[in-house]
Amino acid sequence: MIRTIKIVFFLLFVSAVNAQVRDSVQVEIVIDTTVISQSIDSIIMVPEEHPENDRQPGSLRADSIQKPRMIYIERALLDSLLRPYYNIEIDSTKKRIYGRDILITPKYRMVIDEKSSDTSYIPLPKKIEYFSKIKTYGIDTLGFSNAIELIKIKRIKKAKKPVWWDHKNSIGFDLNEVAFVNWNSGGQNSVSGLFKVQFARIYEKLYTLWSSEISARYGLNNQQNTGLIKTDDEIRLTSTFGYRKDTLSNWYFSAQVNFRTQFTDGYKNPDDEEAISKFFAPAYFHLGIGSQFNLKEERFSVYISPLTLKSTYVFDESLSNEGAFGVEPGENARHELGILIRTKWEKEIFPNVAMVNDLDLYSDYINEFGNIDIDWVLSFQFKINKVFQASFRSHMIYDNDIKIKETNEEGEVEILGARVQLKQQLGIGIIYNF
Repeated sequence: MIRTIKIVFFLLFVSAVNAQVRDSVQVEIVIDTTVISQSIDSIIMVPEEHPENDRQPGSLRADSIQKPRMIYIERALLDSLLRPYYNIEIDSTKKRIYGRDILITPKYRMVIDEKSSDTSYIPLPKKIEYFSKIKTYGIDTLGFSNAIELIKIKRIKKAKKPVWWDHKNSIGFDLNEVAFVNWNSGGQNSVSGLFKVQFARIYEKLYTLWSSEISARYGLNNQQNTGLIKTDDEIRLTSTFGYRKDTLSNWYFSAQVNFRTQFTDGYKNPDDEEAISKFFAPAYFHLGIGSQFNLKEERFSVYISPLTLKSTYVFDESLSNEGAFGVEPGENARHELGILIRTKWEKEIFPNVAMVNDLDLYSDYINEFGNIDIDWVLSFQFKINKVFQASFRSHMIYDNDIKIKETNEEGEVEILGARVQLKQQLGIGIIYNF
């Protein structure tokens, strides 16, 4: 009898333990069973097969754990791991073959700091709805006495007309000064100024190129003992018209006009009374036809005219009677027919340093063919800012018709041969482009 009672109590004890362990294994948590098995006092055997019809969505099942077959777990240890972070609710009314349904909801939400990448946990809100419904109000539609009509506007796209003209205008003034006060090495005070203007108009359209430029320069120098003298005097006008057969060619059939003279009288020495040059004495006029090679991107052009008329005018009686500038004594003009080659190249050789190279070569067919008249202007512009700039200009002229005059020891005037004329100028001043 006593033996039978012990067997009944043992079966009841095993049944109770079995139910308790089944409740605990319904959570999908990976646990090292070798560690937990050291403190267990319950054992459960998980079957190999499970009926598919016993599965219900939303419930954690013991059939999700199949390996190892033998699982040792303690319900108190499982609760201690989960309850600080989860709400665990057991529905004891729904009994299943392998345990009861367990509802697990998290208590905290993990937050990652963007700067430090550290993690922290904050409690989740208990309420889901935080916005209460409010009443909505409406108004009646508004009516208009006059109907609104939709007017269609036809958009016309108008392209801007291309600009065929290019305008270049500049006015500048250079100033140089030398002053001495008790200077041991000696010297004379002087101040000089140079006024210069330049206007250019360029018309370029498909096959046609028309370039016109007028420039003027006038400079004075005032020294302490010698007084006021002229340092620069020039008026220059150039106009070139060209026509090409297609838009791909850089060669133009061209005609060119060039004119050059001066403003006021020029003297060899400040104390001289007789002028060696005057307005329209001389004046040079070139008219020719030929071909021009133009590279717009490189700002380089070459004009070659095998037929160029060169006219030298001396509209002053005294200079005309002397036969100055190659005219016959008493005549006012001299005409020549020859070949003219003119090149112009503008280039920025360094940042804010520009170079302009303008070279004219002319030779007469009739009178001493092979003697080349040279007119070469090489200038550099050093830009300081939008207003101020420094400039260096070198002008070389060789004309076989211009003879040099010198007075000998006996006071007689001797006419020598042609020589190279050279003038250099260096200054700093202001420039205004518009």
